[in-house]
Amino acid sequence: MKVAIIMGSSSDLKVMQGAIDALNEFDIPHMVKVISAHRTPEAMIEFAQKALDNGFQGIIAGAGGAAHLPGMVASATTLPVIGVPVKSSNSLDGWDSLLSIAQMSKGVPVATMAVNGAYNGGLFMVKILATGNSQLQEKLKNYKDSLKEKVDQMNKDLI
Repeated sequence: MKVAIIMGSSSDLKVMQGAIDALNEFDIPHMVKVISAHRTPEAMIEFAQKALDNGFQGIIAGAGGAAHLPGMVASATTLPVIGVPVKSSNSLDGWDSLLSIAQMSKGVPVATMAVNGAYNGGLFMVKILATGNSQLQEKLKNYKDSLKEKVDQMNKDLI
């Protein structure tokens, strides 16, 4: 089981760290790489086309601005792709990235997270991988229980 975390620029790492953290929390092996849809399109297509053969089971792709990376990668692979819109310095408050990723053509789906929602992207990938893995399902159950406990503690702290 291995996941690719890719991003259009190293400046996206601050956001994409959330996906890394989520996968680490569940002990999911992963690879992190900068692949630019606009500056290295050939490398992007090659990566996407070979991802399954290279042992990946899913791809989390973060991109800002025009945010073509998740959709273009999804067009070149059969693996699930989760897009994380990044609010970058050249973006329109992240809306351009969100809409670029969410408005995919019919037949080329990308699961789209919230702007800067990389942790949820990682967690969603864990849920995808857990569909065929009882140990991972148990870890997810424990995680959900811990969320409930946090809310219970918040309510106790209010008193």
